Amino acid sequence: MEIKNTYTVLKKQSFSKGDYSIVPIRFNDKLQIMQWRNEQMYHLRQAKVLTEKDQELYFNNVVSKLFNQEQPSQILFSYLKGNQCIGYGGLVHLNWIDKNAEISFIMDTSLEYKSFNFHWKTYLGLIEKIAFEELSLHKIFTYAFDLRPHLYVALEESGYTKEAVLKEHCFYNNEFKDVVIHSKTNKLINVREANLNDINLLFDWANDELTRKNSFNSHEISFKEHEQWFTSKFKNSNSLFFIGMINNKSIGLVRYEIGEENTIVSISIDKNFRGKKLAPSLLKESSKSYFKKSKKPILAYIKKENIASVKSFEKAGYTFYLEEKANNIDSYIYKLESL
Repeated sequence: MEIKNTYTVLKKQSFSKGDYSIVPIRFNDKLQIMQWRNEQMYHLRQAKVLTEKDQELYFNNVVSKLFNQEQPSQILFSYLKGNQCIGYGGLVHLNWIDKNAEISFIMDTSLEYKSFNFHWKTYLGLIEKIAFEELSLHKIFTYAFDLRPHLYVALEESGYTKEAVLKEHCFYNNEFKDVVIHSKTNKLINVREANLNDINLLFDWANDELTRKNSFNSHEISFKEHEQWFTSKFKNSNSLFFIGMINNKSIGLVRYEIGEENTIVSISIDKNFRGKKLAPSLLKESSKSYFKKSKKPILAYIKKENIASVKSFEKAGYTFYLEEKANNIDSYIYKLESL
């Protein structure tokens, strides 16, 4: 019976989606992995056919040392259906300073032809949980010889962007081939409650040109006005301020004003993070925190001309409620009753 390996660097060791999971690489899968690697050398950076001795030495001298390292150079997993290993991969060339890593993955060779897209997308969803949620990496990427164009379909359907093509970068079958790099950055948003130390940050966001344009009260705010307003709101338990965070950077604010029957929501995104489609995720994450404090329905007042904001609230689960004038401005009201 094999001892279960665990990675010191990970709090959680197993990640699953339905019948499929990834677990710290199991030593009893090593000969299957060797077979798949030898069968698929054409798309791997592997110079020769592996022997059982090669594989044994690699697992004993390299893989076994990864589990107890605080910052391993790679983290490898067995990809399972139930308890059966049907692939393996991990995060390799881990750069702990720049917070990025390359994605590695191969599957049972028979699955390459039967269900390539399904397994790549399933695996990517699992490995992203480790990269972004567990390790808080900023970026993950694939480095692929330009031999399997169907790989790019799976990547792009999973939200990866074609970042670069290294022309004639590898030598295969007596000719030079391109290397194609796809990447995905961490857009996982956490929220925290604002505190008095955020007064200057919120002042800058409040006076941003686009924020003022989209507001129902568009005049510029003085710092004295802002200081009095924020100090007052901060002491009021019916005013909730949630700041969105990505990789310890503040990316925007969602504010909830709790009334007798409903709660009014407003959102602003830091100008450096606009255009990245972060508003729906920030609204969703902040609403989780809101509903822990109140069960009252949330209303969003949106100027009719602000189509981008309408789309953001719709993507965050809000539904159209009614039309009315707010401050004599034609507006839509969207509503969220629960998660």
